[in-house]
Parts: sequence; structure tokens; C-alpha cells
Amino acid sequence: MGCQRASARKIIDKKADYVSGLKGHQGSLREDVELFAAERKARDFADTTISRAETIDADNGRIETRTTTVIHDVDRIQRRHGWPALNAIAVVESTRETGGVIEKDTRFYITSLVMLAHLPGPVIRGHWAIENSLHRGIDRVFRDDEGRVRTNHAPANVTTIKHMAHNLLQRPSGKDSFRLRGKVAGWDDEFLATLVTG
Repeated sequence: MGCQRASARKIIDKKADYVSGLKGHQGSLREDVELFAAERKARDFADTTISRAETIDADNGRIETRTTTVIHDVDRIQRRHGWPALNAIAVVESTRETGGVIEKDTRFYITSLVMLAHLPGPVIRGHWAIENSLHRGIDRVFRDDEGRVRTNHAPANVTTIKHMAHNLLQRPSGKDSFRLRGKVAGWDDEFLATLVTG
């Protein structure tokens, strides 16, 4: 938590803004924000300045509805936690329907931005697109989650090598999968050389 607060301070010091997702390991901040949002919602946000937006996406038989509520009155949270330049809390409630199965999820974010509810959605989805494009390929192709390298500098070294290989495998155009490109690079020295030399 202290590390994240320090990161937020560095961002603010550079005259930038942050939108930070709250997860379970963040202890009392996450709990307090969740309780605060639930209390406000139970009172139908009376005496609270909010903005709200809803988006509906339909793709490949899946319908996802996202309701974003930005709570602008966060003095109570700020007094208790002293988060750098905290200006709002965003609550994103999503409902996904796929083949008659409905899944619901609620995510909480804190931000230094003063913004209306239609603005954080693209920021949050853009963050996850980056996370997914960076880590999903490495997890799936290199089976990163199954790795057992844990001592000294070995985890950082292995991760660096995987990132380098991942970047090289992105170079060729075409519809071949990363996994297939990796196999071909192992079988065909010429293809490997074209990956490395660009």
C-alpha cells in the first residue's frame, strides 16, 4: 500500500493524474471505499455529488452492460487514508450475459481526476487492454504461471528473456499464432534469423 501511495505521489508531482484499481490486498482502503459506496448507494446518493454513465457492448453472443458511478464527495475517505490528490471514487458495475448465464462484477477505483462518469470507462478498459496484451501472451505462450524460478535474480532474468522472445515473435505479419511462430523458430534457423535481424 505504501508503495502505491508513493507511486501516486510521484505521478501527481509530475503534473499527471492516476486512476488506480482497488483490489483485496489493499486492506482497509478497499474495504472503506466499498462500504462508503454501498452506504451512498443505499441512500440513493442523497446529498452526494455523483455522475453516472452506462454502456452496453454486444459481441459474439455476449452482452455486457457497464454502469459507472463516479462519487465526487470523497472527503471522508481522504481524511482517513490521506491518499495523494484523491478527487473521486469510480464504481464500475458490470453484468455479462453469455448463453443465458449472467455474471455480475463490481470494481472500485480511486482517481486524482475530476471527471464525469463517461470518461473513466475508456481509461480503465485501455489499462486492461495493455495488461492483457502484455501478460496474456506471455502467460499463454511461455506458460509463465507454471514457472518455478524463484531465487535471487533468476525471476527477473527469465522474465526479461521471455519479454525479448515475445517481442521478436510479434515482428512477422501474418495469421500464425505466437505458439506456432515459436515452434517454427526452434525448427527453422532461417526463420529464427529473420526474427532476430528484423
